[in-house]
Amino acid sequence: MKRYEQWLRVERHYSDNSIGIRFRSLRVLYNSAITDGLIKKTDYPFDTFKVSRFKEATAKRSLTKEDIRRIMDCEVRTLTKYPKPFLQLAKDLFLFSYLSCGINLTDILHIRYADIVDGRLVFNRQKTGKPLSFQLQPAALDILDKYRQPNAHPQDYIFPVLRRSVHVTAQQQYGRVQRTNKRINRYLKRIGEHLHLPITLTTSVARHSFATVLKRSGVSTSIISESLGHSSEKITQIYLDSFENSQIDAAMQNLL
Repeated sequence: MKRYEQWLRVERHYSDNSIGIRFRSLRVLYNSAITDGLIKKTDYPFDTFKVSRFKEATAKRSLTKEDIRRIMDCEVRTLTKYPKPFLQLAKDLFLFSYLSCGINLTDILHIRYADIVDGRLVFNRQKTGKPLSFQLQPAALDILDKYRQPNAHPQDYIFPVLRRSVHVTAQQQYGRVQRTNKRINRYLKRIGEHLHLPITLTTSVARHSFATVLKRSGVSTSIISESLGHSSEKITQIYLDSFENSQIDAAMQNLL
């Protein structure tokens, strides 16, 4: 374990947070192996090798409500000499995440026409499989309407990244999403620099901003936990799952 930690630091130049993520994943595997009888409990290394020490202060990764409005008002067509459709897509995906419970890019790109029911987004998250349901804000619906295609199949993806007939396997979808994420972040960085935002604009900033804006608006941390930025995504989802949809819907009215 110590040699692995040293390798991550020296050879991979990972931060404490990145090292901690990998050791927590390894700890989950160990616990599963013990449960399945593959490893003895006496061989468990995490009683003495503490993963909790791999924590460091996280830099600010959220924007104010005023910054979000500046992004909304930004005419991205003026940023380049020639039209770049992906630049507009980057802006729309960022704002859709912020307006929609801070869902990540993977979930957004997997949204199908069938997932929109009476103005609500109802689907299972890709990472955890947990069901998610909330009322879509008018601005979020406007973004979806921009990308809707006539005569689309209910199982087609709304945003023009994944194609049902092309990206069939989980591996194909994963690769496409990862490549898109890198490209989206390049364009978001450009938008952020144009607006002189205080932090580098990325897709994850939308998630952090969603949580921070609601907290500053007086929303209970029991509904939108600060842990979205400083703890695991799973813990935040547990908090969200414990409340009625109506309470989450009412809280989200504070986003704009």
